[in-house]
Amino acid sequence: MIVRSKAPLRISFAGGGTEVEPYLSERGGVVLSTTVDRYAYGSLRFREDRQISVTSLDYDLVARYQLDEPLAYDGNLDLVKAAIRRLNQGNDDQGLDLFLHSDAPPGSGLGSSSTVVVALIGLFRHWLHLPLTDYEIADLAYQIERVDMGIKGGKQDQYAATFGGFNFIEFSRDATVVNPLRVPWDTINELHYNLLLCYTGKTRLSARIIDTQVERYVSRQEDVLHAMDELKRIATAMKNALLRGRLDDFGALLHEAWTNKKKMAAQITDPQIDELYETARWHGALGGKISGAGGGGYMFFYCPFDRKHHVAEQLERLGAQVVEFSFDLRGLQTWEVR
Repeated sequence: MIVRSKAPLRISFAGGGTEVEPYLSERGGVVLSTTVDRYAYGSLRFREDRQISVTSLDYDLVARYQLDEPLAYDGNLDLVKAAIRRLNQGNDDQGLDLFLHSDAPPGSGLGSSSTVVVALIGLFRHWLHLPLTDYEIADLAYQIERVDMGIKGGKQDQYAATFGGFNFIEFSRDATVVNPLRVPWDTINELHYNLLLCYTGKTRLSARIIDTQVERYVSRQEDVLHAMDELKRIATAMKNALLRGRLDDFGALLHEAWTNKKKMAAQITDPQIDELYETARWHGALGGKISGAGGGGYMFFYCPFDRKHHVAEQLERLGAQVVEFSFDLRGLQTWEVR
């Protein structure tokens, strides 16, 4: 038997960064996001020997471990090892082959690293019949990545990948609440028709950007405090615009979100990103932003339908790659192959 899983990657419209500690615990965060038809995949196959083999297509790595030896962190697939430590307790006699890969590279801004962890948890939940709710899966993925491994970052990616769809997620010290949005299909179709997704051609290390953001918040720099509070307000306003089908307002609010996001850390943008953004706006985009922490990866823009092809042409002239996509309203899925 083979167990497979897939979890969708996400684009974050507004609020990203407010779900990072210590802002989250002190002031509470909100994020508006949706998932798209780009995925992290996992496969689990049983072996006849007492060995765990992990193949990561994203990093072009194969690692093998004996079941009776502790999993040592050595810089190779340590995040996967941390997940196995958490999930494979009490199953010391069953060898496993694990295959992991993602449709987007690490550092793309679509939450791929966290989504791989969610897909991995899905494999073990299915195999071991673990009684985990969606909230527990997302929290476990967060604990593995942020607590066990100490990787800097926020809390939105794990919940987006697990739940899927359009969500307004509220974060506080004591709880995370995922509010699924019942966006009318006419609005979803129109949003998709007018939204343009492109790849900047480079990835980045989000932890460095987040370090700067946290340092500036902890030192109580006024522009950062104001920007993060504004991002929460904008996320709420964008949610309301989306639910009411006011997509031109939604596009304008995207511009406000990007303007405030750039104030959180200097590394969020650079001359190439600024040129892409200003060119898109000059040719008709109402607004847009980097998806994720910033510094590279994917950008998206809301464009009036009769300007979208002009914007796409200009972005590709500057070296960006326009990417076709669709929304995916399902979260983590698992299944068996016999």
